[in-house]
Amino acid sequence: MSSLLLKNLSAVVTCDDGDRVLKNTDIYCEDGVLRAMGTALPQSADEVLDGSHFWCYPGLVNTHHHLYQTFSRNLPQVQNLELFDWLTALYEIWKGLDGEAVRLSTLTGCGELLKHGCTTVFDHHYVFPAGAGDLMGMQLAAAAELGVRFHASRGSMDLSKKDGGLPPDSVVQTVDEIMRDSARCIEAYHDGSFGSMRQVALAPCSPFSVSPELLRQSAVLARQYGVRLHTHLAETKDEERYTLERFQMRPLEYMSSLGWTGPDVWYAHGIHFNTEELEELARTGTGVAHCPVSNMKLSSGIARIPEMLELGVPVGLAVDGSASNDGSSLMEELRVAFLLHRLSSSAAAPSGYEVLKLATRGSARLLGREDIGSLEVGKCADFFLVDSRRLELVGGEYDPAAVLATMGLRGPVDMTVVGGKIVVRDGRLVTVDEDAVAAEARRVCGEYLARA
Repeated sequence: MSSLLLKNLSAVVTCDDGDRVLKNTDIYCEDGVLRAMGTALPQSADEVLDGSHFWCYPGLVNTHHHLYQTFSRNLPQVQNLELFDWLTALYEIWKGLDGEAVRLSTLTGCGELLKHGCTTVFDHHYVFPAGAGDLMGMQLAAAAELGVRFHASRGSMDLSKKDGGLPPDSVVQTVDEIMRDSARCIEAYHDGSFGSMRQVALAPCSPFSVSPELLRQSAVLARQYGVRLHTHLAETKDEERYTLERFQMRPLEYMSSLGWTGPDVWYAHGIHFNTEELEELARTGTGVAHCPVSNMKLSSGIARIPEMLELGVPVGLAVDGSASNDGSSLMEELRVAFLLHRLSSSAAAPSGYEVLKLATRGSARLLGREDIGSLEVGKCADFFLVDSRRLELVGGEYDPAAVLATMGLRGPVDMTVVGGKIVVRDGRLVTVDEDAVAAEARRVCGEYLARA
């Protein structure tokens, strides 16, 4: 068994049911689990660290990403486009994905997330070019190399341009092909046990790139295997017009008719739900992954997060794809979410601490995880540390529970721990050679973009 002891932490922001912030506290981790918290703990450990001057937080949980997009960010030709035109342009690049591009974009994106305090990543991967190989297996291997807790998705598209969808023919598959591979991925890779480092969800891309039959069969298969369901929904008015014209239903009614509501379902974005639909989300326990930076960049709109929280809709925080964000930092989303809703909702906006809880407790709930999201004895030892003596934090030390959202954190965290193992130390990845990964990723990214 491996063990880790942090002594005399200046503040431990637990995000537990009592919203406790503990002072001068020790944390003892053994075999990946937080075994004890308190003052002057008697345990010894394989590694003992002085936590004086450090603030400790639960690991952030990212509930929606497209890691492959790490290799198509900051491209000038798509910077001023909205979603449908943006997707149409980028599919011409994404159709060239191969295993190396997926492996290295996963290493790059997850590495960036780890450096900014994120310990669990859900990736919505839905581009499967013919002959590209076992992309989920490559992602999971990259995640294991880094030491990040990873939720993979068997995403899918079966409507290409010729069917009225947006993607090219080369990245869509038939419903039968998708269902066969979905079952394979779940059987090969899903681990639903306590402390699991890898899980699988089924995640058809969006209402405008998949057929009703694919959505219906995905819901049935997911529930047969006991895995979760995810897709984009209510992201843009274009999508709303699409479902109204094609199915004579608004997006949520359409998805509900296919079995896509319930506590095992969460949607990315959820910007354009009306009040009745928000009430239906709350009634059914259907969740929303809030992606503030991406929503702003693509001019999609502002999700009604204060109202969702008031109604009891499950809400988590997410980065979204790196090409609609141009970064992979959930830490950045904390401050953006806080400021965005202060601007749009004033006093009704969530507080800085409440935004932190969206990225921890709220996000863990969306993924169906009760073993992460807060710092409590018996839960996974996933957390990160920030040195309170940083120059840029002077004056912010009086409320460590809120500071990450109100002031923000420039630069990486000082340490990230996943399952009791240190994966970031002094702001640098320790499980891989960060410089070598960056160099290899830069080379492969260049080759990939040159094929477009």
